[in-house]
Amino acid sequence: MSSSFITALGGMRANQSWLDIIGNNLANSNTPGFKASRALFADQFSRLIKPATPAAGSIGGTDPMQIGQGVKLSLVDHDFRQGTLNSTGRTFDLALRGKGFFALSDGTRTFYSRVGAFGLDADKNMVDQRTGYKVLDPNGSEFTVDTDTVIPPQATTSISFKGNLPAEVKGPLAESLQGASEFVAGTPASMTSANAGPYTVVDGTTYTMEVKVNGGAPQTVSITASGTSMTATEVANAIDALDHVSASVDTNGNVVMTAEKNGMKSTLKVDPPTSNSLASLVGLNTNLVSGTETAATTSTDLNDLTLSLSDYASGDVINVTGTDADGAPISGTFTYGTDGTTVGDFLTFLNSQFNGATATFDAATQKLTLTADATGEASLSLAIGDPPGQAKKLDWAAASMAVATNGTGPDEVTSTVEVFDAAGTSHLVTFDWQRQDDGTWNGTASVPASDGTVTSGSINGVTFNANGSLSTPAIAQIDVQFNGQPNQTLTLTLGTAGDFDGITQFGSSASVIADEQDGYGVGELANLSVDVEGAINGFFTNGQTVELGRFGVATFANEMGLESVGDNYWVESPNSGQLVLSSGKFGAAGEVVGGALEESNVDTAEEFVRMIQAQRGFQANARVITAQNEILQDVMQIT
Repeated sequence: MSSSFITALGGMRANQSWLDIIGNNLANSNTPGFKASRALFADQFSRLIKPATPAAGSIGGTDPMQIGQGVKLSLVDHDFRQGTLNSTGRTFDLALRGKGFFALSDGTRTFYSRVGAFGLDADKNMVDQRTGYKVLDPNGSEFTVDTDTVIPPQATTSISFKGNLPAEVKGPLAESLQGASEFVAGTPASMTSANAGPYTVVDGTTYTMEVKVNGGAPQTVSITASGTSMTATEVANAIDALDHVSASVDTNGNVVMTAEKNGMKSTLKVDPPTSNSLASLVGLNTNLVSGTETAATTSTDLNDLTLSLSDYASGDVINVTGTDADGAPISGTFTYGTDGTTVGDFLTFLNSQFNGATATFDAATQKLTLTADATGEASLSLAIGDPPGQAKKLDWAAASMAVATNGTGPDEVTSTVEVFDAAGTSHLVTFDWQRQDDGTWNGTASVPASDGTVTSGSINGVTFNANGSLSTPAIAQIDVQFNGQPNQTLTLTLGTAGDFDGITQFGSSASVIADEQDGYGVGELANLSVDVEGAINGFFTNGQTVELGRFGVATFANEMGLESVGDNYWVESPNSGQLVLSSGKFGAAGEVVGGALEESNVDTAEEFVRMIQAQRGFQANARVITAQNEILQDVMQIT
């Protein structure tokens, strides 16, 4: 009867141990990095009342009969699930996201912890602020962080450029003037009578016809016969008296009527009256007749242009006035027949009058063009006309010269970069990029006179492919001598030929910048941070970043085999397996999170449920002892 006492006592002890574990978990629910424990139970050995028997003949087999002898605590292990990360904002508060432990040493023994409440001691050793144990790096060595370090200056040796030089050409451009109207060669409208003179007429009869010239109002030709014959000359003289038309008699005795204007706008139309028609008498065509037009060339006579109002005769002059590219006045007189008669002759005359500008005949536009020989702003002007007192022979007003292209200087893009000399002194170097007349780009470097001089500072002939990628050159050099310093050579990287990783030439606006240079001044430590690999990065006032130390992260083949020794520390045990000490995010090691601590992974609600279970288990076993005690009392009272 005493076995039930022993069994119940074992149950009470097991549940008490479970309560101890639960109590410890709840006590550490706010302990950074704490890993909760759990209890697993197993039954004790069982007392055999009756062994199992096999089947024999007609009798079947029987199962063993056993009575259990209680419970025991068989396992207490740790839950290494990730705890919540709590941001603290303190640089050397570190947590691990994933597997691993920080490694520390007390000088004789190595400890491992998930709690990175670290800091520097008076000797700049990285230590655990709670215990003073020194933190180990990935090599297993203690390390220091030199917060007083200074980075010496480095002279600039290379500069790289990025951005765009605009493809749209806005300069350099040469100023040009162009005529308003085209120069077109033409022939006048003309008609020849079908009948040759003399003509048989009725004495005293008046013969008439109406003539429209160049689409104008009808003009009447009227001849009264004197006798029975009329000559072709009489008819031609009567027509010649009309405006804008001339008439003559050819060798065959036919009347030839010609409009004064050249080209398609030159027309003749004869409208005879219904009786006594002069047109019928001489045999003139009553259909509309037009002149012809063809593209002019330099060999085209001025009188053959459609702008001609009447023919120039030898000795007629054309006045030319204006200003040269530099503003000098121009005044000359072209004498028809003496200086020439063709468009090309007139161009030759113009070019003899102008210095710094060239007159041409543009075959594409069929217009006179006067272009400055040099790019940039110019003062070109040109006026052409017949002089006063001379009958107007050509409509120069319709061909008046106007500015077609304003002269501009080269397209320019400026970029400035800070560079450093050997002493770490900062200087500004300015690069002026200019588009050349041939479409290439030149870059010129300059520094303020108070800083020094550029002894060699030109990047010439920068060209681009049709798709806007850099062609050549990709690399250039300039030499600068700052005051009090030796000559300094700067290598300029413009990009990769055929690629778009440097300077480009697209249709967008200018955006060239010097995006990177390798120099810097003296730098003092300004700030510290820890990256995911555990590297301690120092940020210096000169923009440089230097690794000043690194935290080691330890992983084990079996982290469940580690032994807890208090202070949130763990030590190796015979079952923890192979140790690997490395940087964060290497192999199985998780990433290091700066400015945060890992919270306890204890689930308070879960622990309360387990506490109720443990309490009920303890109460049940105590009730068994009470019941057994009452039974023994009843036995003792039997008489």
